Amino acid sequence: QLQASGGGLVQAGGSLSLSCVASGRTFTIYSMGWFRQAPGKEREFVAAIRRSGSKTSYADSVKGRFTISRDNAKNTVYLQMNSLKPEETAVYYCAADSRYYGVVAGSYGYWGQGTLVTVSS
Repeated sequence: QLQASGGGLVQAGGSLSLSCVASGRTFTIYSMGWFRQAPGKEREFVAAIRRSGSKTSYADSVKGRFTISRDNAKNTVYLQMNSLKPEETAVYYCAADSRYYGVVAGSYGYWGQGTLVTVSS
């Protein structure tokens, strides 16, 4: 089970930090990803991190502004988001998979419920 939190309302240019806590399974075997879905749009990749934390990947649109990290002792993955833009208003989801690491949403086997991020202009 994945539980995402940390969403909220922020002004453009502001920052938010999202968290996703995993329970019920061995967290360290899973690569983790963050995705987002805006109203009327498809779910899109934001960032991913390998099980050990040794490798991360980002969508081009967030590189240099977002940082994904994980604390395996706390079964938690984080997404630090800086310089947020209004067009990044979306529900942000965390995802996990023991065999896949990448950008394809459909390849992740486990999903959290999502947390809403609203960026005002």
